[in-house]
Amino acid sequence: MKLVRYRRQNQTAYGAVVGGMVHSLTAGPWQSPRLGPAVVPLDEVQLLAPCEPTKIIAVGRNYAAHAAEHGAEVPAEPLLFLKPPSSVIGPRATIVYPEHLSAHVDHEAELAVVIGRRARLVSQAEALDCVLGYTCANDVTARDLQRRDGQWTRGKGFDTFCPLGPWIVTDLDIADLAISCKVNGVVRQASRTSKMIFPVSELIAYASAVMTLEPGDVILTGTPEGVSPIKPGDRVAVEIEGVGILQNEIERHG
Repeated sequence: MKLVRYRRQNQTAYGAVVGGMVHSLTAGPWQSPRLGPAVVPLDEVQLLAPCEPTKIIAVGRNYAAHAAEHGAEVPAEPLLFLKPPSSVIGPRATIVYPEHLSAHVDHEAELAVVIGRRARLVSQAEALDCVLGYTCANDVTARDLQRRDGQWTRGKGFDTFCPLGPWIVTDLDIADLAISCKVNGVVRQASRTSKMIFPVSELIAYASAVMTLEPGDVILTGTPEGVSPIKPGDRVAVEIEGVGILQNEIERHG
């Protein structure tokens, strides 16, 4: 099922996409909903970020080639950091370039895991049972601030720096999916989820040993090699096989 969160006539709702139509759901996405009747054509709604996380847990250096391109060591265990909920935007929303503070902003294409039920101290064997589904993400990063600060909160935390979408795909085998990023139609990143150092089940178990995961929370699973600068006017497209394409444009601050 492709679960969406959308706005139509100033009303926000969850639904499911079948073909070119948005269908209603018999319950919220966290209550095992069934598909309801068709409501509206997909091209007549505004797609929003497909969930509203209380927190976004991101993973650094989870692809060896990405660690290498930054001259960094591969971590011995998952390297976690947080992005604020205020950084979340949806498909086709605008990424705001913070020129007042940064002169180097990068794209980072990532597979995002959306948690479906409360999870605390789950084992790796039961971790995937806590997943609602998967979506595309762009872990936008002010690289110069990340390097200057020596920690990642400011460089990763700007408003609009966590595009998610276009929808959540359930029942997806994510062991070996193609993941890519294009900027203005030119491929910048191209890899596969099978190259992750720490698989999704391990990331969930590791994170849930630290903090309670709530329905709608998001885990960003790391980016492959090829991250590069973006600038105002650029169009960025993150594509994950079996999920879809997340597109956003960059604009100047203010």
